Amino acid sequence: MPNTAPAHAKARKKSDPPPSRARLVVVEDEQDLQDLMRYHLEREGYAVTSALSGDRALKIIRAEPPDLIVLDLMLPGMDGLEVCRALKADAATAGIPIVMVTAKSEEADIVTGLELGADDYVAKPFSPRVLLARVRAVLRRRSAGGDAAEPDDADITIRNLVIRPERHEVLVQGRPVDLTATEFRLLQLLASKPGRVFPRQQIIETIHGKFAAVTDRSVDVQVVMLRRKLEEAGQDIQTVRGVGYRFRE
Repeated sequence: MPNTAPAHAKARKKSDPPPSRARLVVVEDEQDLQDLMRYHLEREGYAVTSALSGDRALKIIRAEPPDLIVLDLMLPGMDGLEVCRALKADAATAGIPIVMVTAKSEEADIVTGLELGADDYVAKPFSPRVLLARVRAVLRRRSAGGDAAEPDDADITIRNLVIRPERHEVLVQGRPVDLTATEFRLLQLLASKPGRVFPRQQIIETIHGKFAAVTDRSVDVQVVMLRRKLEEAGQDIQTVRGVGYRFRE
C-alpha cells in the first residue's frame, strides 16, 4: 500500500476547522496498514509517531507520553495485551487512552484488553472513517474530564429517540415509551456514548452497583426487553459478541 497520497488530498480547505494537534502513537507491525493509518490520522490533523513492535512502542511512549495510543494486539515479541498491561501498571502512562486494533476472531483478547483498561477497539478489516471516529470519541471523552461510565442528566436526542432523564421520559417518534427504572438507566448509559462498547460487567456495576448479585444473563434479558419496547429504535442497540453492547453511532 503506498505511503504517499496525491498532493491535493493533503491540502485542507480554508473552510475546514483547524486540525487537532493531539499526539498519537500508532503501534502496528504491518507496514502497509501502519502507513495507511498514519496517513489518515495525519490528514485529520494529528501528530503521529509509529512503531512496529511492542518493545519499541514502550520506549517511545515512556520517553514522551502521547495523548492516545492506537495499539495492534497481534505484535511480534511483546504482544499488544502485554504492552497494554505494562502501560496501565505504570503511573506515568496509566492514564493514556488506548484504542485497540484487533482481528474479528480475537473476542477473548478484546475482553481482556477492555478489562486491562483499554478504552475502545476497532476490528480488522476496518475503514479509516471508523478508526478516526473511535479516536475522536476517545479524545473527546478525555478532554471532557475523564471517562466515567455514569451518564449525566442532560437530555439525549439520537435520530427518532429522545431521552429526558430529569423527567424519566423516553420518546420514540414523539410517542412515550414505558420503561422500568433499570431499563431506563440501561438505555441512558448506552445512548450517552454512541459507538462505545460497554462490557456487561461495567453495565452491571453502573446500573446495579459493584456488589450487586446480578449475572451477565440478566443484562442480556434486559436488553431484549428494552429492544422490544423501543421497537424500531431498539435496532440501534447492538450486540458486540463476547463483550457487551453499544448504541449505534
